[in-house]
Amino acid sequence: NLRKQRFLAVVLRKSPRLPAPIPDNEPERIAALRRMLLLSSPDEEAFDRVTRAAKRIFSVPIALVSLIDPHRQWFKSCIGLPVRETAREVSFCGHAIVFGHLFVIEDATSDPRFSDNPLVTGDPRVIFYAGRPLYNSEGYAVGTLCIIDHHPRTFSVDDHRSLDDLG
Repeated sequence: NLRKQRFLAVVLRKSPRLPAPIPDNEPERIAALRRMLLLSSPDEEAFDRVTRAAKRIFSVPIALVSLIDPHRQWFKSCIGLPVRETAREVSFCGHAIVFGHLFVIEDATSDPRFSDNPLVTGDPRVIFYAGRPLYNSEGYAVGTLCIIDHHPRTFSVDDHRSLDDLG
């Protein structure tokens, strides 16, 4: 299992396809993220409760709290994935922090921005994605609360509200 995790992490890091955009305030955003002292920190029950609730509410196999640093998205809380980070270039969450509000891809296989993304075409098969940017106390989008499914889904107005409330 550890070999599989390492293999997946290496494959994802070496497979940039459609790079996630970089926010205009990237240097300030990264500095603010680093001041939070959360990157590569131990698990925390407060974050895990939120991802467990998201997984249950939306009946999805994967729920994450991601933090986006210069080179990766690192998962502060991770339910349903065997890895704790992926390359930023292929991250859906990297798009969400630039989008600025709830970012939903109902079927990544039919979305030209993501259809050839290695996270879609291979493991973990991100077909549906909904990510709500998470802002720190300084007002920077430092990451997301996101849910992922291996199948296309629709996302209702009530679903939007629920994910927004959890975020």
